[in-house]
Amino acid sequence: MVRDGTWTFDGEILRIVPSRDRGVHKLRQLLGEVAVPLAAVAGIAYEPGKKGGRLRLRLREGADPFTQASRGRISDSACPYQLAVDAGRTGAAEYFVDEVRNALVIEQVPDGPSDRYLMPGPGVPLTVGGGDGTATFDGESFRIEWNWAVEGAKKSAGSQQFPLKDLLGLEWIPSVGLENGHLRFNLRGSVHKLAPKHDPHCLVLWGLEKETRAAALFVAAVLARLPHPSGAAEPQPALDAPAPAAPAAAGDADPDALLRRLRELGDLHRDGVLTEEEFTVAKQALLRRF
Repeated sequence: MVRDGTWTFDGEILRIVPSRDRGVHKLRQLLGEVAVPLAAVAGIAYEPGKKGGRLRLRLREGADPFTQASRGRISDSACPYQLAVDAGRTGAAEYFVDEVRNALVIEQVPDGPSDRYLMPGPGVPLTVGGGDGTATFDGESFRIEWNWAVEGAKKSAGSQQFPLKDLLGLEWIPSVGLENGHLRFNLRGSVHKLAPKHDPHCLVLWGLEKETRAAALFVAAVLARLPHPSGAAEPQPALDAPAPAAPAAAGDADPDALLRRLRELGDLHRDGVLTEEEFTVAKQALLRRF
């Protein structure tokens, strides 16, 4: 038990409960308590530091839908599988690591990939908001509603609704630099990919922190209910996202793109979508990128 949260191990389940402290990332708090079965654990380590240290839990590839969804898309501080250890608790942390490692040896848990999800993923219903609309998932079907910022093609297509059985996978591309990201629903029978702003099965993402948190939970909940990648019939993985391009250097940034993004943020603030604090943080982050 430390300021960052509490980890408990009973020999079979490693239970992770984040603290409600202001210093704990909001995504970890939204994810809430996570129960990790020993069979999903690949390894654990304690990393000593100048003031305390850090526990890190490594899960088996394919065991956790949240890890699959969020890898490379969230900050290190948002990961639930690490714990900042206070200076006075380093001995307890080292003992904790030894106990988990001993259990892994005794139970002969393999550290290789898992052929099925060993963890359930976030609960539903869940909603993720993008720059031009919101998507809702209730565990069986999806609904996409557009807002005032939607482009004409999407507006003409109207709200979208489709069952989970028609979904082949998700494509989550985070926002990079001044470029928008997107969340695309790849549906069975759909062969053409339009640009995100024109595709009625795609949300445009502006890269706001609140948006990223919601997307991580949303995508993880969907992946948990899709066929596991190791046994999927389709050759493509359930979550398809190429490595994001490096952010543009300050000297190469497009002033027109910056002004466009600032206007978009201003509109969201004026319409009450962003609070004063969220607007200020998002604006400062945008200016730092430029």
